[in-house]
Amino acid sequence: MIMTMSIDGYVVAPEAMSTGGFPEPAELKRWKLDRIRRAGSHIMGRLSYEEMGPYWQKSDDAYAAPMNDIPKVVFSKTLKQATWPESSIAKGDLNEEISKLKNQPGGEIIAWGGAGFAQALSKAGLIDEYVIVTRPIAYGGGKPLFSGLAEALKLNVLVTAAYDNGTMLRIYAPQ
Repeated sequence: MIMTMSIDGYVVAPEAMSTGGFPEPAELKRWKLDRIRRAGSHIMGRLSYEEMGPYWQKSDDAYAAPMNDIPKVVFSKTLKQATWPESSIAKGDLNEEISKLKNQPGGEIIAWGGAGFAQALSKAGLIDEYVIVTRPIAYGGGKPLFSGLAEALKLNVLVTAAYDNGTMLRIYAPQ
C-alpha cells in the first residue's frame, strides 16, 4: 500500500481544509514511478476509482501513463461498469479476492488511495508492505490511515528517506 499522510496520521484532510500544496520531491516521484511501473496490478475502492479514473485519463503528468496502463481492480459491490481502460471489478469477499490476485502471475499488487479501503485492508491483515509518504503538515482531524484495528499493528521499518522540503518516505512490513 502506498499512502500520503500528514504528520498527525491523516490521509484525508477535513473538508474544505487546504492540503498545503507541497511539491513532490523529484527523487521521490522517480521512485514512485518506478514502483508503479513494476506493479502487476493496482487495487482500489470505488471512491478512489471514481476520482482517479477521470483525472488520470486527462492528465499529462508523468504518473498518467503508468496509471492508465496498469491493470486495475476496483473493489465494489455497487459499481456496475468499469470504464477506465485496463479495469475490472471485484465484487466478492475482500480476503478471497486478494488471495486470487496474489496467486496470479505478474508484479506487485499496489493499493494506492482511499482511506476506507486502506483501513479495510489493514484490518484484514492483507497488506505486506506499507509505503507511507509523510508531508510536513498537520490537519488535526480528517480520515486516518489506521482506524478500528482489533489490536496494535506492529511494524518493522524497512526503509526511511528524508527530502529537502520535509517530506519523509517510510516503508514498513508487518511483524
